[in-house]
Amino acid sequence: MLHSLLKTEGLVVNKKRTYRIYTEEGLQVRTKKRKKLTRPRQPLELPTSVNQRWSMDFVSDQLAGGRRFRVLNVVDDYSREMVGQLVSVSISGRQVSRFLSQLIEQRGKPKKIICDNGTEFTSKAMFFWSKETSVQLGFIQPGKPTQNAFVESLNGKFRNECLNQHWFRTLDEARYEIDLWRDHYNKVRPNSTLGYVSPEEFARQAA
Repeated sequence: MLHSLLKTEGLVVNKKRTYRIYTEEGLQVRTKKRKKLTRPRQPLELPTSVNQRWSMDFVSDQLAGGRRFRVLNVVDDYSREMVGQLVSVSISGRQVSRFLSQLIEQRGKPKKIICDNGTEFTSKAMFFWSKETSVQLGFIQPGKPTQNAFVESLNGKFRNECLNQHWFRTLDEARYEIDLWRDHYNKVRPNSTLGYVSPEEFARQAA
């Protein structure tokens, strides 16, 4: 990913040289070893076009004063684009439904949205929203976040590259930095699963 970013700026050409400089400068990122799962994995169907399927999930953080806030992340499972992020102290099912309606006005309607069994997603507001919009809600099995792997992966990137990098004093400040990160993620950041192009570039190529 770093090599792709540097190559875009015209700073490097050879991937081996990038790696040599990376190691000589001691820039290796330490990663924790993950424990192997013993339970069998359930295969996840891969979408074949933009807006075929979205996924959504919550991420929590806190402001400098200790006040908690939540972020609803919505991702397109095909292009890996961050469709939208709702940032608030508390988010109800009604707020989720209104936010999804706004995203649909901007982007178009997905056929299906994958989510967990949180009270916001299983609320009456979301049930009626699904009926009115004809967007199917797909609920994963309780305790199996791997069935929502696309948004789980994005949540990890978002936390490492945005939430863990900033110290938010106010909610407006958090929204500002999160908007900047989303814009960079969608338009600039190379994605290894997309052949090291940005999500928006991948979506354009697939159109």
